[in-house]
Amino acid sequence: MLGTRYTHGSPCWIDLGSPDTAAAAEFYATVFGWEHRSAGPAGGGYGFFQQDGATVAALGPLTEEGARSAWTVYFRTSDAATTQMVTAAEGGRVRMRATEVMDSGRTAALTDPAGAEFAVWQPGSVKGLDRTSSPGALVWVELHTPDAEAALGFYRSLFEWRWASVEAPGMTYRVVSTA
Repeated sequence: MLGTRYTHGSPCWIDLGSPDTAAAAEFYATVFGWEHRSAGPAGGGYGFFQQDGATVAALGPLTEEGARSAWTVYFRTSDAATTQMVTAAEGGRVRMRATEVMDSGRTAALTDPAGAEFAVWQPGSVKGLDRTSSPGALVWVELHTPDAEAALGFYRSLFEWRWASVEAPGMTYRVVSTA
């Protein structure tokens, strides 16, 4: 179960990049009852989805050329710059170098060797989402990849993840933990 006591490598934030943030905000208000709160003029169109005053996700305009609307998962790191360097050294790609987000923290946008996009969050004043593991909030993060062993090795080099294998009909499912 996800919690809000974030540790190195744990999912700590999700946001949606959208070409039409107003329409996306309206859609998620209808589906989950989320309220959208703007980050203000300095936020560049970014804002927060809230549930009873607790941040459960975020929303912003697309910022990368050729990007399509998608959710991004952010993993907690103690050092975004080091995580981006390890990503590149291990065959991944740095899409956006470690960047300060006001006093909130630092982020970097990365891609693993198989092409899965993700981001990292080094907390400042913002530690992560206020609420997880409840109705209408982030509960589970999953990666579908053509080479699970390679992916596990890559992410272990970044976050020291451990995992357990569970056999299912026609597949092996791996459950990852940070501690």
